[in-house]
Amino acid sequence: MTHRSRLAGFIIDCQTDDLDRAAAFWSQALGLHVADPDSGGLGLYAEFGDAPGGLHVEVQKVEHPSRVHLDIEADDVNAEATRLEALGAKKVAFVRERWWVMEAPTGQRFCVVPMREDTRREPPNHWP
Repeated sequence: MTHRSRLAGFIIDCQTDDLDRAAAFWSQALGLHVADPDSGGLGLYAEFGDAPGGLHVEVQKVEHPSRVHLDIEADDVNAEATRLEALGAKKVAFVRERWWVMEAPTGQRFCVVPMREDTRREPPNHWP
């Protein structure tokens, strides 16, 4: 069975107690407006609007050291994680039974998340 995937966007992980302040900084630094200051209603994510190319960009409140990571979105997160494992990536954790945290062979962390259908974006890649 085939599946589809593509670059979803960039997540700015911030080790902070003040998500609003972190989002305000990155909003001004990137020239993007905060479209949803509490995406998901958990006080963990602030989502920006109108990012170039329709990419998803957000600030995420985290407990680990601050960093930036990318998300790959897929219509089948398990099939995509398996494909990436075959390329040398490692599964780190399955989060909220929705997405995979993975690690590239070179050590960078990234996530495989459910696909958002967005007609403004380039079509996804199709994988066997």
